[in-house]
Amino acid sequence: MSSRQDLYPSRQQAEPAWMERQDPVVYTQDRAEAPLAPELIAQFERDGYMVIPELFCAAEVAAMSAELERLRNDPAVLASDKAIREPQSGALRSLFEIHCHGGLFARLASDARLAGLARFILGGDVYIHQSRMNLKPGFAGKEFYWHSDFETWHVEDGMPRMRALSASILLTDNDSNNGPLMLVPGSHRHYIGCVGKTPKSHYQYSLRRQEFGVPDDVSLSRMVGRYGIDTAIGPAGSVVFFDCNTLHGSNSNITPAPRNNLFFVFNHVENRLQAPFCDQPPRPAFIAQREPVPPLEVQPRTNAPDSA
Repeated sequence: MSSRQDLYPSRQQAEPAWMERQDPVVYTQDRAEAPLAPELIAQFERDGYMVIPELFCAAEVAAMSAELERLRNDPAVLASDKAIREPQSGALRSLFEIHCHGGLFARLASDARLAGLARFILGGDVYIHQSRMNLKPGFAGKEFYWHSDFETWHVEDGMPRMRALSASILLTDNDSNNGPLMLVPGSHRHYIGCVGKTPKSHYQYSLRRQEFGVPDDVSLSRMVGRYGIDTAIGPAGSVVFFDCNTLHGSNSNITPAPRNNLFFVFNHVENRLQAPFCDQPPRPAFIAQREPVPPLEVQPRTNAPDSA
Protein backbone atom coordinates (compact mmCIF):
# COMPACT_ATOMS: atom_id res chain seq x y z
CA MET A 1 0.00 0.00 0.00
CA SER A 2 1.49 3.35 -1.00
CA SER A 3 2.23 5.91 1.70
CA ARG A 4 2.13 8.88 -0.67
CA GLN A 5 0.20 11.95 0.42
CA ASP A 6 -3.03 12.83 -1.35
CA LEU A 7 -3.29 16.61 -1.16
CA TYR A 8 -6.63 16.71 -2.94
CA PRO A 9 -8.74 13.74 -1.82
CA SER A 10 -12.02 13.15 -3.62
CA ARG A 11 -14.56 10.32 -4.02
CA GLN A 12 -13.30 8.86 -0.73
CA GLN A 13 -15.46 10.59 1.86
CA ALA A 14 -19.14 10.30 2.74
CA GLU A 15 -19.73 14.06 2.52
CA PRO A 16 -18.51 16.71 0.07
CA ALA A 17 -15.42 18.63 1.19
CA TRP A 18 -14.38 22.19 0.40
CA MET A 19 -10.59 22.64 0.42
CA GLU A 20 -8.29 25.53 -0.38
CA ARG A 21 -5.86 25.30 -3.28
CA GLN A 22 -2.32 24.44 -2.18
CA ASP A 23 -0.52 25.28 -5.43
CA PRO A 24 0.28 28.50 -7.31
CA VAL A 25 -1.80 29.55 -10.29
CA VAL A 26 0.97 31.36 -12.19
CA TYR A 27 4.30 29.70 -11.44
CA THR A 28 6.65 32.20 -13.10
CA GLN A 29 7.31 35.03 -10.69
CA ASP A 30 9.17 37.36 -13.08
CA ARG A 31 6.28 38.88 -14.98
CA ALA A 32 8.64 40.98 -17.11
CA GLU A 33 9.14 37.93 -19.33
CA ALA A 34 5.41 37.37 -19.83
CA PRO A 35 4.38 36.73 -23.46
CA LEU A 36 1.16 38.67 -22.79
CA ALA A 37 0.19 41.98 -21.27
CA PRO A 38 0.53 41.93 -17.45
CA GLU A 39 -3.18 42.60 -16.99
CA LEU A 40 -4.05 39.38 -18.86
CA ILE A 41 -1.71 37.32 -16.69
CA ALA A 42 -3.24 39.00 -13.63
CA GLN A 43 -6.72 38.13 -14.91
CA PHE A 44 -5.75 34.48 -15.36
CA GLU A 45 -4.36 34.39 -11.84
CA ARG A 46 -7.46 36.06 -10.39
CA ASP A 47 -10.22 34.40 -12.41
CA GLY A 48 -8.64 31.11 -13.45
CA TYR A 49 -9.17 31.80 -17.15
CA MET A 50 -8.76 34.36 -19.92
CA VAL A 51 -10.01 34.77 -23.48
CA ILE A 52 -7.63 36.09 -26.13
CA PRO A 53 -9.71 37.22 -29.12
CA GLU A 54 -8.64 36.15 -32.63
CA LEU A 55 -5.25 34.79 -31.61
CA PHE A 56 -5.39 32.78 -34.84
CA CYS A 57 -6.25 34.43 -38.17
CA ALA A 58 -9.00 33.41 -40.58
CA ALA A 59 -6.63 31.43 -42.82
CA GLU A 60 -5.36 29.46 -39.84
CA VAL A 61 -8.88 28.75 -38.64
CA ALA A 62 -9.85 27.58 -42.13
CA ALA A 63 -6.90 25.16 -42.17
CA MET A 64 -7.80 23.81 -38.73
CA SER A 65 -11.44 23.38 -39.71
CA ALA A 66 -10.45 21.53 -42.87
CA GLU A 67 -8.30 19.13 -40.84
CA LEU A 68 -11.15 18.64 -38.37
CA GLU A 69 -13.49 17.74 -41.23
CA ARG A 70 -10.93 15.33 -42.68
CA LEU A 71 -10.62 13.49 -39.38
CA ARG A 72 -14.34 13.42 -38.65
CA ASN A 73 -14.98 11.80 -42.03
CA ASP A 74 -12.19 9.22 -41.82
CA PRO A 75 -13.80 5.78 -41.23
CA ALA A 76 -10.69 4.42 -39.51
CA VAL A 77 -10.62 7.36 -37.11
CA LEU A 78 -14.33 7.06 -36.35
CA ALA A 79 -13.98 3.35 -35.63
CA SER A 80 -11.23 3.88 -33.05
CA ASP A 81 -11.67 4.07 -29.28
CA LYS A 82 -10.50 7.68 -29.49
CA ALA A 83 -13.80 8.72 -31.10
CA ILE A 84 -16.45 9.52 -28.48
CA ARG A 85 -20.06 9.61 -29.64
CA GLU A 86 -23.20 11.16 -28.21
CA PRO A 87 -25.06 8.60 -26.06
CA GLN A 88 -28.38 8.92 -27.91
CA SER A 89 -27.72 10.10 -31.47
CA GLY A 90 -24.36 8.41 -31.98
CA ALA A 91 -22.97 11.62 -33.49
CA LEU A 92 -19.28 12.31 -32.97
CA ARG A 93 -18.81 14.34 -29.78
CA SER A 94 -15.02 14.30 -29.32
CA LEU A 95 -11.91 12.85 -30.91
CA PHE A 96 -8.90 12.41 -28.63
CA GLU A 97 -5.16 12.55 -29.21
CA ILE A 98 -5.43 14.79 -32.24
CA HIS A 99 -1.83 15.97 -31.90
CA CYS A 100 -0.67 12.40 -32.64
CA HIS A 101 -2.08 12.46 -36.18
CA GLY A 102 0.85 14.58 -37.35
CA GLY A 103 0.52 17.60 -39.57
CA LEU A 104 -1.20 20.77 -38.48
CA PHE A 105 -2.54 19.63 -35.10
CA ALA A 106 0.88 18.30 -34.08
CA ARG A 107 2.44 21.65 -34.94
CA LEU A 108 -0.29 23.51 -33.10
CA ALA A 109 0.61 21.69 -29.88
CA SER A 110 4.06 23.33 -30.02
CA ASP A 111 2.91 26.70 -31.35
CA ALA A 112 4.37 29.53 -29.29
CA ARG A 113 0.95 31.13 -28.88
CA LEU A 114 -0.17 28.04 -26.95
CA ALA A 115 2.87 26.18 -25.64
CA GLY A 116 4.86 29.36 -25.02
CA LEU A 117 2.14 30.80 -22.83
CA ALA A 118 1.70 27.46 -21.06
CA ARG A 119 5.44 27.38 -20.30
CA PHE A 120 5.23 30.82 -18.73
CA ILE A 121 2.16 30.18 -16.59
CA LEU A 122 3.29 26.72 -15.48
CA GLY A 123 6.90 27.76 -14.94
CA GLY A 124 8.95 25.63 -17.32
CA ASP A 125 8.89 22.69 -19.69
CA VAL A 126 5.50 21.23 -20.59
CA TYR A 127 4.07 18.32 -22.54
CA ILE A 128 0.63 17.43 -23.88
CA HIS A 129 -1.41 15.60 -21.25
CA GLN A 130 -4.47 15.41 -23.49
CA SER A 131 -5.71 16.78 -26.81
CA ARG A 132 -9.02 16.49 -28.56
CA MET A 133 -11.45 18.14 -30.91
CA ASN A 134 -14.93 18.86 -29.59
CA LEU A 135 -18.02 19.19 -31.76
CA LYS A 136 -21.31 20.67 -30.65
CA PRO A 137 -23.47 20.70 -33.80
CA GLY A 138 -26.44 22.96 -34.26
CA PHE A 139 -29.73 21.65 -32.80
CA ALA A 140 -28.12 18.47 -31.42
CA GLY A 141 -25.04 19.42 -29.37
CA LYS A 142 -25.48 18.18 -25.81
CA GLU A 143 -24.55 19.79 -22.51
CA PHE A 144 -21.62 18.90 -20.28
CA TYR A 145 -22.17 19.27 -16.55
CA TRP A 146 -20.12 21.39 -14.14
CA HIS A 147 -16.77 19.89 -13.17
CA SER A 148 -13.13 20.58 -12.40
CA ASP A 149 -10.83 18.86 -14.88
CA PHE A 150 -8.22 18.49 -12.16
CA GLU A 151 -10.56 16.46 -9.98
CA THR A 152 -10.80 13.83 -12.71
CA TRP A 153 -7.15 14.05 -13.74
CA HIS A 154 -6.10 13.69 -10.11
CA VAL A 155 -8.42 10.87 -9.09
CA GLU A 156 -8.52 8.82 -12.30
CA ASP A 157 -5.17 9.70 -13.91
CA GLY A 158 -2.93 10.37 -10.90
CA MET A 159 -1.99 14.00 -11.66
CA PRO A 160 -0.50 15.01 -8.28
CA ARG A 161 -0.62 18.83 -8.29
CA MET A 162 -2.46 21.73 -9.92
CA ARG A 163 0.17 22.55 -12.52
CA ALA A 164 -1.69 22.14 -15.79
CA LEU A 165 -3.87 24.30 -18.02
CA SER A 166 -6.12 23.97 -21.04
CA ALA A 167 -6.18 25.95 -24.28
CA SER A 168 -9.38 25.81 -26.31
CA ILE A 169 -9.19 27.20 -29.86
CA LEU A 170 -12.57 28.37 -31.11
CA LEU A 171 -13.09 27.24 -34.71
CA THR A 172 -16.56 28.76 -34.91
CA ASP A 173 -18.01 31.91 -33.43
CA ASN A 174 -19.03 31.32 -29.82
CA ASP A 175 -21.86 33.50 -28.61
CA SER A 176 -24.15 33.41 -25.61
CA ASN A 177 -26.69 31.25 -27.47
CA ASN A 178 -24.85 28.26 -28.98
CA GLY A 179 -23.74 26.49 -25.83
CA PRO A 180 -20.47 28.30 -25.05
CA LEU A 181 -18.11 27.33 -22.29
CA MET A 182 -19.26 28.65 -18.91
CA LEU A 183 -16.78 29.16 -16.09
CA VAL A 184 -16.95 30.12 -12.42
CA PRO A 185 -14.26 32.82 -12.07
CA GLY A 186 -12.25 32.36 -8.89
CA SER A 187 -13.35 28.76 -8.37
CA HIS A 188 -9.81 27.57 -9.14
CA ARG A 189 -8.74 28.77 -5.68
CA HIS A 190 -10.84 26.05 -4.04
CA TYR A 191 -11.18 22.31 -4.49
CA ILE A 192 -14.39 20.40 -4.03
CA GLY A 193 -13.88 16.84 -2.87
CA CYS A 194 -16.76 14.88 -4.41
CA VAL A 195 -18.66 11.85 -3.10
CA GLY A 196 -19.24 8.54 -4.83
CA LYS A 197 -16.70 5.80 -5.48
CA THR A 198 -15.20 5.77 -8.98
CA PRO A 199 -16.93 3.00 -11.00
CA LYS A 200 -15.08 0.49 -13.12
CA SER A 201 -14.20 1.79 -16.61
CA HIS A 202 -15.73 5.14 -15.69
CA TYR A 203 -14.19 6.90 -18.67
CA GLN A 204 -16.27 4.87 -21.11
CA TYR A 205 -19.39 6.80 -20.20
CA SER A 206 -18.08 9.87 -18.30
CA LEU A 207 -16.77 11.28 -21.59
CA ARG A 208 -20.37 11.27 -22.82
CA ARG A 209 -22.12 12.16 -19.59
CA GLN A 210 -20.25 12.58 -16.32
CA GLU A 211 -22.03 11.66 -13.09
CA PHE A 212 -19.11 10.93 -10.73
CA GLY A 213 -16.54 13.56 -9.88
CA VAL A 214 -19.02 16.41 -10.27
CA PRO A 215 -19.70 18.94 -7.50
CA ASP A 216 -22.78 18.53 -5.35
CA ASP A 217 -25.59 21.08 -5.61
CA VAL A 218 -24.81 22.75 -2.27
CA SER A 219 -21.11 23.24 -3.03
CA LEU A 220 -21.83 24.43 -6.55
CA SER A 221 -24.46 26.89 -5.32
CA ARG A 222 -22.01 28.21 -2.75
CA MET A 223 -19.30 28.63 -5.38
CA VAL A 224 -21.56 30.35 -7.90
CA GLY A 225 -23.08 32.50 -5.16
CA ARG A 226 -19.63 33.76 -4.27
CA TYR A 227 -18.14 34.19 -7.76
CA GLY A 228 -20.92 34.13 -10.37
CA ILE A 229 -20.74 32.62 -13.85
CA ASP A 230 -18.90 33.92 -16.91
CA THR A 231 -19.34 32.78 -20.50
CA ALA A 232 -16.29 32.45 -22.77
CA ILE A 233 -17.51 34.01 -25.98
CA GLY A 234 -15.60 35.29 -28.98
CA PRO A 235 -15.16 35.04 -32.74
CA ALA A 236 -13.52 32.09 -34.45
CA GLY A 237 -9.77 32.09 -33.88
CA SER A 238 -10.05 33.17 -30.27
CA VAL A 239 -8.47 31.01 -27.56
CA VAL A 240 -9.76 30.31 -24.06
CA PHE A 241 -7.01 29.48 -21.57
CA PHE A 242 -8.19 28.10 -18.25
CA ASP A 243 -6.63 26.62 -15.14
CA CYS A 244 -6.96 22.89 -14.53
CA ASN A 245 -9.13 23.46 -11.45
CA THR A 246 -11.55 26.10 -12.76
CA LEU A 247 -15.14 24.87 -12.56
CA HIS A 248 -16.71 24.88 -16.00
CA GLY A 249 -19.48 23.34 -18.08
CA SER A 250 -21.69 24.09 -21.06
CA ASN A 251 -25.34 24.02 -22.07
CA SER A 252 -26.87 22.20 -25.01
CA ASN A 253 -26.77 23.88 -28.38
CA ILE A 254 -30.31 24.16 -29.75
CA THR A 255 -29.42 26.92 -32.22
CA PRO A 256 -28.61 26.32 -35.90
CA ALA A 257 -25.01 27.50 -35.32
CA PRO A 258 -22.44 24.77 -34.59
CA ARG A 259 -19.70 25.18 -31.98
CA ASN A 260 -16.41 23.42 -32.70
CA ASN A 261 -13.11 23.74 -30.89
CA LEU A 262 -9.67 22.20 -30.52
CA PHE A 263 -8.51 21.44 -27.02
CA PHE A 264 -4.91 21.07 -25.80
CA VAL A 265 -3.98 20.33 -22.17
CA PHE A 266 -0.46 21.28 -21.11
CA ASN A 267 1.09 19.71 -18.01
CA HIS A 268 4.43 20.60 -16.41
CA VAL A 269 7.10 17.91 -16.72
CA GLU A 270 7.54 17.86 -12.93
CA ASN A 271 3.83 17.09 -12.55
CA ARG A 272 3.81 13.83 -14.50
CA LEU A 273 1.15 11.29 -13.70
CA GLN A 274 1.43 8.84 -10.84
CA ALA A 275 -0.86 5.93 -10.02
CA PRO A 276 -4.53 7.05 -9.89
CA PHE A 277 -5.82 8.34 -6.56
CA CYS A 278 -8.57 5.72 -6.62
CA ASP A 279 -8.80 1.94 -6.72
CA GLN A 280 -9.22 1.75 -10.51
CA PRO A 281 -6.56 1.20 -13.18
CA PRO A 282 -5.32 4.21 -15.17
CA ARG A 283 -7.38 5.52 -18.05
CA PRO A 284 -6.07 4.80 -21.59
CA ALA A 285 -3.07 6.72 -22.89
CA PHE A 286 -5.14 8.53 -25.53
CA ILE A 287 -6.98 10.28 -22.68
CA ALA A 288 -4.05 10.80 -20.31
CA GLN A 289 -0.41 10.68 -21.40
CA ARG A 290 1.47 8.51 -18.90
CA GLU A 291 4.71 7.83 -20.77
CA PRO A 292 7.66 10.20 -20.08
CA VAL A 293 7.50 11.95 -23.45
CA PRO A 294 10.04 14.72 -24.16
CA PRO A 295 8.93 18.27 -23.38
CA LEU A 296 7.51 20.31 -26.21
CA GLU A 297 9.91 22.40 -28.24
CA VAL A 298 8.11 25.71 -28.61
CA GLN A 299 7.93 26.73 -32.26
CA PRO A 300 7.13 30.04 -33.96
CA ARG A 301 3.54 30.56 -34.99
CA THR A 302 2.10 27.97 -37.36
CA ASN A 303 1.89 28.99 -41.01
CA ALA A 304 -1.65 27.80 -41.64
CA PRO A 305 -1.85 28.15 -45.44
CA ASP A 306 1.15 25.80 -45.79
CA SER A 307 -0.27 23.41 -43.18
CA ALA A 308 -3.63 22.54 -44.66
